[in-house]
Amino acid sequence: MGRPKKTRGMKKQMRINEREEIELLEQWIESQKPDSGSNPLALGPLPKDAKIGKLEDGEFSRYAGVRRFDQLPISDLTKRGLKAGKFVDMHDIQTAVLPHALCGRDILGAAKTGSGKTLAFVIPVLEKLHKERWGPEDGVGCIIISPTRELADQTFDVLNTVGKFHKFSAGLLIGGRDCVDVEKERVNEMNILVCAPGRLLQHMDETPNFECSSLKILILDEADRVLDSAFKGQLDPIISQLPKRRQTLLFSATQTKKVKDLARLSLRDPEYISVHAESVTATPTTLKQTVMIVPVEKKLDVLWSFIKSHLNYRILVFLSTIKQVKFVHEAFNKLRPGIPLKSLHGKMSQEKRMGVCSQFIERQSVLFCTDVLARGLDFKSVVHWVVQVDCPEDVDTYIHRVGRTARNGAEGKALLFLTPSEEKMVERLHNAKIPVKVTKANSDKLQEVSRQLASLLVNFPDLQAVAQRAFITYLRSIHKRRDKEIFDVTKLSIEDFSASLGLPFTPRIRFANLQTKKKGVSKSSIALEPENDDDEDDVAPRRVVKKDLLGDDLEEEDFALRPNVEGKGGEKSNKDEQVPMPGTRVLKNKKLKISLHRPSGSRVKFDEEGNPVAPLAIVAASTETEVALDEEAKKDYLKKVREQLIKVDNVDKKVEREKKREKRMKAKIKRKQGDMEEEEEEEGDEGSASSEEERGRKHKRAKKMHFDDNGNGDEEKEGGKINTDSISIAELEEMALKLITQS
Repeated sequence: MGRPKKTRGMKKQMRINEREEIELLEQWIESQKPDSGSNPLALGPLPKDAKIGKLEDGEFSRYAGVRRFDQLPISDLTKRGLKAGKFVDMHDIQTAVLPHALCGRDILGAAKTGSGKTLAFVIPVLEKLHKERWGPEDGVGCIIISPTRELADQTFDVLNTVGKFHKFSAGLLIGGRDCVDVEKERVNEMNILVCAPGRLLQHMDETPNFECSSLKILILDEADRVLDSAFKGQLDPIISQLPKRRQTLLFSATQTKKVKDLARLSLRDPEYISVHAESVTATPTTLKQTVMIVPVEKKLDVLWSFIKSHLNYRILVFLSTIKQVKFVHEAFNKLRPGIPLKSLHGKMSQEKRMGVCSQFIERQSVLFCTDVLARGLDFKSVVHWVVQVDCPEDVDTYIHRVGRTARNGAEGKALLFLTPSEEKMVERLHNAKIPVKVTKANSDKLQEVSRQLASLLVNFPDLQAVAQRAFITYLRSIHKRRDKEIFDVTKLSIEDFSASLGLPFTPRIRFANLQTKKKGVSKSSIALEPENDDDEDDVAPRRVVKKDLLGDDLEEEDFALRPNVEGKGGEKSNKDEQVPMPGTRVLKNKKLKISLHRPSGSRVKFDEEGNPVAPLAIVAASTETEVALDEEAKKDYLKKVREQLIKVDNVDKKVEREKKREKRMKAKIKRKQGDMEEEEEEEGDEGSASSEEERGRKHKRAKKMHFDDNGNGDEEKEGGKINTDSISIAELEEMALKLITQS
């Protein structure tokens, strides 16, 4: 019985010590609180032999401007966690932010990528809840919102490391629908939530009794991304359900100062801390940055040559769209460059994305990715090169991309490909204090890969559809960019770019918001659609669609192929152009012109003796004064014509039914093989209604005809053949005889 009493006594003493520690820390923080608007980095460091905490005369030591974590007024549990994670010296962003954040002030923190922003908000979170003596029964006390799953997972790992000695419960809310039911059962027990905006909003809408009315601190990591229009529909409903009296911390490499954004978050006199605002460069000084001017049709050649000459490096390659990532990864994999190739994009499952990141960390390889990896992610292994094959949308995106290398003082290199029409981006980078060196590709070391890609598409037909999607989505991404001074799709060599992907023809894309003029086609349309030479008023481009080449999942409204080099009847449309051999590229062809002065045809009828007569003479009756129509002959003639038209119409309907049936069968086979993929968000939801209608037709049962004794047919629902199981041979013969006599 003695041992339980001792345990209760120990617990009581621990609570007393904890209460005393909290009171001491609050006194320390309050007595040495830095002035609002001050920069702790401007203060000199404390002497090495200076005492930390409460001094002999009752005063507290200054903590603003200190350089080590153990010099801060933070709990012993947090210090133990920092020591376990081998966090000793503070980075600039931590030195500048923590004195203000520990006072409970709202923070707008901006610092270069890889500068340690995660610890700058994890420590205030733990200390805030520790001082509030937060427990499991108190519910959600902190929410940390990250724009990507990878960044949320990384933040959760840091939180677990530093907070391992605290008793707070923490949950990571990311992923698809698979584990949402498990999360709903336990989310109300969590004190700290690290989540993506969409997942958090889902729990707010669906999880019973889930509420955040007691929230003490809100963190927005990569705040500029979370606050932009892409997340507006998710973030605004979340903020509306949070209490206004809370501490809010925003962190990013490129922080926002927009009044609207600050008003949305109900910030109270926030401290704006930009530790690198006065620095010479906006990127780490250990980062070597190069810009290479590369025509769009040479990008893959240069990328292939670069990979072949850097086989012993860890390389991160950024592309604009998911379809480009898929195509380049699959194509280069088949060509075997001599280094492992990986791909990562937002359409992949969370487990697969985590697995790819782990494999990339473990060994030197090349990782093709979209901007899903552009923000915040800190690879445990050094990334030697960041290669941007496609120009980033703006300077901020560039900074975030190159931030995956040269982290925490390590060295790194970055390479950006710019087409000649995108050279204006160099000026934008220089204006943003980003030192880049402009160069051109060395043609002597260039290894052409386009011809190999053309052969590859012949041997792997499925890869051709992927190449077409990559071509289309890249042009669409360029067209959708807002900065038209840099991104102009009409200045790109469309034909050559298509050929560089190995495509035997050039897919043609029509953008929904292109404007056409009354007397011609707009400038944007000219690059993608041939001008209509036949009629100036007819500006609508022709739809020439080949489903077998484009794939059944591409919509006629969006895509069309350029016409073949052979015109109608097999005649060449241009004397200078020759019909290409199989496997060669189809050249661009001008549309055939129809002469307006061609002789018009006339129909000639002949009588039984071979003499030409007027078209209606066969239904005419002669009189002495005039030629009149014989009504009976006219009716007979029209009857024969009608019967002929009905027969032709029936044949046409039968052919059309066969075509539709064949098309449905092809689509069904493709779905079974898993080849039909979902198009990107930017490709829209066109054709969804028609696809649902087609799926509905698929489930219709074939009709069965049953003939009665008079030979009349009735429809049945169970099959497509005559039911002969209950009919004798004699009855079948009699039925067949009746059918023959009727016909």
